[in-house]
Amino acid sequence: MTDPRRLDRYEAPNYLAKYRDRQNATPAANGARNGNGAGNGSTTVDDTPLYLRRFRERGATAAPPAPSVEFEGATFTPALAEATRGKEIAAPPERRASEKFVCEISIIRHGITQGYSTDAGLTPMGGWQAHRRGHELARRWDSGDTVRLVHADTNRARQTAIQLYNGAQDGMAMWGKEITLTEPTPIPELRNFGVWTPDGLRDVTSAFRQYQSTMEKLERMAAGDRPRWLVEIDRFYRVQLGGGDPIQTWLTIPLMYFEPPALCVRRFWRGFHRLIAENPGDQRILAATHSGPMRAFATWAHGYDPGEPLNTEEIRVKLREGGKTAFVSYRNRVTEVNVPPPDEFPQWES
Repeated sequence: MTDPRRLDRYEAPNYLAKYRDRQNATPAANGARNGNGAGNGSTTVDDTPLYLRRFRERGATAAPPAPSVEFEGATFTPALAEATRGKEIAAPPERRASEKFVCEISIIRHGITQGYSTDAGLTPMGGWQAHRRGHELARRWDSGDTVRLVHADTNRARQTAIQLYNGAQDGMAMWGKEITLTEPTPIPELRNFGVWTPDGLRDVTSAFRQYQSTMEKLERMAAGDRPRWLVEIDRFYRVQLGGGDPIQTWLTIPLMYFEPPALCVRRFWRGFHRLIAENPGDQRILAATHSGPMRAFATWAHGYDPGEPLNTEEIRVKLREGGKTAFVSYRNRVTEVNVPPPDEFPQWES
């Protein structure tokens, strides 16, 4: 018996030993193993390679029927059922039957952009993200729905809306759904939060360009004190340079020259009210916008700051019948909110 502790072992490796066993096996044994003449003493050997024999056996066997999943009278493939399974906690069927939602609003952040110092568009990865998100949304929609696609008037939001449109069209074609999806349209209510400058209220991105040029000019001229709007926007961007979160600063510290977060929330609702009033038959609104106002919207709904939305992440709003209340879901948290009415905005809104 071979001592397993010996190092000078010369027996064949296991794979080679098995190979030699197969080669030395009798033709009858080979035939029995291959299913040819087994048990009748036949010595016929099938020289067909094993992989080809298995392939032919699979081809000769009828394909089993595709599995399906049934839920509430509808039938899905397991792949579609898995892909559309959300993390949102659903109400019991009897409660859902009593609820009636007049519109579902998907607020989506733009994809990865080429930068924030200019009005840049998306990177190829950002375009893919938005296309993929549109494809996923098409799974969730029902045939016969009408979807209104709107976006903020920046390049990154516009390109995100275009890719959402393309992805949704591909998804509808794949799943065979007849859905009316409008062309992407810019609306002013979805713009990013603004900063007051001597030229008026400007998008925070375009204000950054003005901030840079003004700072350079003042440093070159060795002028005196900087204007207060410049001091505040400099403070905002230096939070980011220091590794902090400038949006959190905007949400928690009153800034005298920045648009307040509450106004962004009201602006969003004003835009949604307008879209619903213009097209009361739309079951869904798809809105591509920026992370700052989205974060303000989620903070207003949930009562705490849930953090920066990822690229193409979604805040989902289900507006109940009557338009006075809605469910806002974001990052596995669902909150019922009172919808701000469109005719009760404070006079201090700019």
